[in-house]
Amino acid sequence: MSAPGRSPALSAEVAPVHARRLCIDGVALWAPTLPGWDAARAAFRGEGGLADPPAKRPAPELLHAAERRRAPDTVSLALEVATAAVRMSGHPADALPAVFVSAHGDLAVNDAMCTTLASEPTLISPTRFHNSVHNAAAGYWTIGTGCMQASTALTAHEKTFAAGLLEAATQCAADDVPVLLAGFDIAAAGALRSVVQSEGLLAVALVLAPRRGPATIATLDWSLEPGDAADPPLRSAAARSLGGNAMAGALPMFEALATQSGETLRLPLSARLALRAQLTFAG
Repeated sequence: MSAPGRSPALSAEVAPVHARRLCIDGVALWAPTLPGWDAARAAFRGEGGLADPPAKRPAPELLHAAERRRAPDTVSLALEVATAAVRMSGHPADALPAVFVSAHGDLAVNDAMCTTLASEPTLISPTRFHNSVHNAAAGYWTIGTGCMQASTALTAHEKTFAAGLLEAATQCAADDVPVLLAGFDIAAAGALRSVVQSEGLLAVALVLAPRRGPATIATLDWSLEPGDAADPPLRSAAARSLGGNAMAGALPMFEALATQSGETLRLPLSARLALRAQLTFAG
């Protein structure tokens, strides 16, 4: 049995298991200095530089113009990368279960709400409250795409991307269906900066599939491994420039996808458990 107060899924007592194989059919990344996967892939390979001046924020085509103006940065980021990854994969957006992950959610909206509650509580905005919940991006996605499949929103602080990848891979393997994973975080704002560390904007997305298809770019062999694991190092200057964002735990995976290095990553899930992820590329 696991110790009281500790999730069995993250226990040190988990024994190594045989790896499960999935495929990666879609990839996306967006940051102000790397506004799209093509730019990020080139920069991670050392074949391109950072955008100068940086982009302000994405304008996801899934939203109408008025909605794009009202949507917070978290929603814009999530929809931008989700749309790009799904388009690359060729899978219909309305057929994909989705996992949306963020270490901190919308820090700017929550800071604004807390400030209003502390000063003029009767002026709290219903729209801001709507955008403050952790599954706001998932809600915008399902409405915009007409998707009736399951959606999941989760957080695991600095281990959020690894936990999201585990969740998406588990759903993909268990249900034998492609699954969308989108991760995003923004800069800490206001008083929250004293307790939360996150800089800039960063969003990533993958579409996982249970078997190879015409859009497959890599296979992913994954398993749980007990024992300590440190965050994999970031190899490129471009990736390191994004390291202050709370979603930076995703960057080693996306560097590996960009360079097609075929390496094995150990992504920490807790102090005693890691997600082992081995990428293999055709040719």
